[in-house]
Amino acid sequence: MKVSVLKYAESEWQGEQTPADEANNRLVISFFSPNMPEPHRAWARLNEAFGDCVVGCSTSGEIVDQDVEEDTAVAMCIDLERTRTRIERVAIENDASSYVAGTELGQKLSAPDLACIFLLADGLNVNGTQLVAGLRGVVGNDLAITGGLAGDDDRFEKTFVGACENYTEKQIVAVGFYGENFECSSGSYAGWDVFGPTRTITKAEGNVLYELDGQPALTLYKKYLGDEAEKLPGSGLLFPLKVFPSGAPEHDVIRTIIGIDEETGSMTFAGEMTEGHQAQLMTGNFDRLIEAAGQSVSQLQVPEQDAFAVMVSCVGRKLLLGQRCYEEVEEAAGKLNSIPAIGFYSYGEVARHHKSGVCELHNQTMTVAVFSEK
Repeated sequence: MKVSVLKYAESEWQGEQTPADEANNRLVISFFSPNMPEPHRAWARLNEAFGDCVVGCSTSGEIVDQDVEEDTAVAMCIDLERTRTRIERVAIENDASSYVAGTELGQKLSAPDLACIFLLADGLNVNGTQLVAGLRGVVGNDLAITGGLAGDDDRFEKTFVGACENYTEKQIVAVGFYGENFECSSGSYAGWDVFGPTRTITKAEGNVLYELDGQPALTLYKKYLGDEAEKLPGSGLLFPLKVFPSGAPEHDVIRTIIGIDEETGSMTFAGEMTEGHQAQLMTGNFDRLIEAAGQSVSQLQVPEQDAFAVMVSCVGRKLLLGQRCYEEVEEAAGKLNSIPAIGFYSYGEVARHHKSGVCELHNQTMTVAVFSEK
């Protein structure tokens, strides 16, 4: 395996590149700031250089090794020696079709030697919980599924996902890795603190929450946010919800807001909000969030060669940590044995749950996936 990291600067992709005629099976993973000048031009230049092996998405911040980048684009070129890859994509009109989209992608990628799936999805029109559930329904709960939902800084207006020449909204892209020589492991950890009473989700539909304890969810949420309520939905990133089945707190996930509806008093989340589940507000402590980033890597066996890593963290963590977001990336990267790593700040993260071991959608969580050939 040969891995090189590229950065886009002065209208060019800069970094070492193996000539195309010397490459074996090549995959290029890329992450683009929506704030950079002409991101579609940067995408086109990447495709000109590498052809039909490029996947990527828009972000809320880019990660390269131990650094957090802003308003730029980064990419990783991976030349695999003993592994096949396959890129598939589906269009999605709205979050209601997320499960079907996941099932379709799973059917396209499924094979006896499928080793793992890397997933990038629109961050605003997808129910990430249902998307991953649809995939798992085809490939099973044991297969590693990693990746994340595209970002748009903290604006929540448009996100883009790309495969080959196609870089557009309302799209989901998945990469299958095939062969007995390829391995993927992922870890996740959040580090948020809960506060306030535990409440019951009494009315919800998909990823839309209408009522908690029989009260309008948005009204109750605003009560706790105080002055921050005027800044919704953006300020909701700083106060996510812990959600778990009644009597099973070990299966908790964190959910963050991506939209509100004043007329119905509802809130839309990046993942499923299930009636009967419990919910509790959360807030962040800087030191515990940073420590959690390292814990996400501590769950993994990290090889020292023939490997690369992808880190996906949440935009909410970045907004809360501010300049200290560099520290969570350093904390995670410092445990990666110096293998090449890129990543991005997202609207949702996909990785194994640190307790259940099942791959699912997370919010407000640092996730790290390590890919290797043996």
